[in-house]
Amino acid sequence: MRKKVLYVIESLAGGGAEKVLSVIVKYLDFTKYEVTVCPIVDEGVYCEGVKRQVTHYKPIISYKGPSLSRLWNRIKYKLIYSCLPIKWVYLLFIPKDHDVEVAFCEGFVTKLLAHSNSKSKKLAWVHTDLKDNPWPIKLGIYKDIDEEKRAYSVLNKIVCVSQSAHQSFCDLYGLEDKVITIYNPIDVSDICSKVGQKRVGKDGIVRLISVGRLVPQKGFDRLLKVIKRLHDNGYLVDLLILGEGAERETLERYVENQEMQSYVSLPGFYVNPYQKMSESDLFICSSRAEGFSLVIAEAMVLGIPIISTDCSGPNELLQGGKYGLLVDNSEEGLYEGIKLLLDDHTELDRLGELALSRGNMFGVAETMHRIEQLLVEL
Repeated sequence: MRKKVLYVIESLAGGGAEKVLSVIVKYLDFTKYEVTVCPIVDEGVYCEGVKRQVTHYKPIISYKGPSLSRLWNRIKYKLIYSCLPIKWVYLLFIPKDHDVEVAFCEGFVTKLLAHSNSKSKKLAWVHTDLKDNPWPIKLGIYKDIDEEKRAYSVLNKIVCVSQSAHQSFCDLYGLEDKVITIYNPIDVSDICSKVGQKRVGKDGIVRLISVGRLVPQKGFDRLLKVIKRLHDNGYLVDLLILGEGAERETLERYVENQEMQSYVSLPGFYVNPYQKMSESDLFICSSRAEGFSLVIAEAMVLGIPIISTDCSGPNELLQGGKYGLLVDNSEEGLYEGIKLLLDDHTELDRLGELALSRGNMFGVAETMHRIEQLLVEL
């Protein structure tokens, strides 16, 4: 009999965790597993792809369909997030009778499965460094760290996406016997199939790119200030930021107020960012905190030179600066690091070669083997 596995996630919007889940369900062995994906809200760029892959797709809330149905789903949203005790949310809305239940992100879905009354084995995936980025507590999902620890303590295993995120988790909560590290799978063949011709020739302008949700964690506010300084100091640079999020209006206002429209663009989320990435001269990660940084790994696969602030996941991926330039996690650190590379194109080319050599180490097979091994052992 196939083992029944349930993945619960808040949505399949354009974030790193959602993208990782879409890769995992694409490559799971369906002769061994019957897979159900349960997003709380049926929206996001990865919905259609996931629907095609999994055995069952069972969203809780969908705003599609007749007006009466949409009204009921708005009521459900209010019940789930504001009104009902969380154990009742699980009882009323989460699909039952699975061998394994997986909370595929920190925060609400982890708290939700911690209140499961089923006999299934339970996993949680942690995609960030919760020491540097304690967002579930900041948003009030947990009232304090003790409540968050109690939620994790009832689960069978906690998967962290990097060794540094693993260490931070253990520093915060203990639970060392439950925590393991499994890197995110990188679908190298898919990435390479979506890249066209690289940009040929130089026009004197250095193309910079960054990709991520437009949220404070990603540090785009300070990156814009850095680019403004560089431009004012005579450097010919263009910056492209791909992504969507709550800070869009703030970032766009800054670009407009500083008259940066001619060299900064925020065109939104791209399902296929790889073409734009491959056309760029330098990838920038300006994050204040990261768990793994999927997009850095993808930039390596494409052989793009990388500069990143020194935080958990990027430090690990770049092996302390061996495969890319790590800078102090500050506006000044970003400014000095980018300036250094703009002044030395030989170093820029060297970092591109190093990134590609590191990217060749990534792939789906080893990660999927570890994930399936974990599911077997539970």
